[in-house]
Amino acid sequence: MNIDRVVFAVAGGFILTSLLLAHYHSEMWLWFTAFVGANLFQSAFTGFCPMAIILKKFGIKSGCAF
Repeated sequence: MNIDRVVFAVAGGFILTSLLLAHYHSEMWLWFTAFVGANLFQSAFTGFCPMAIILKKFGIKSGCAF
């Protein structure tokens, strides 16, 4: 899997987890959902993605998976 797909998977996992936490624990977890969404939105325009930087440090390759 390349880094783009991992970023999408991690972001999706964060969003689903925060929605579950907002439903069962506190609605304040929706702020985390908004934070993840805002980062995805800004990275579409700027190309800067903090999660991609973290994943590169863990050794995830940025090339095409095929």
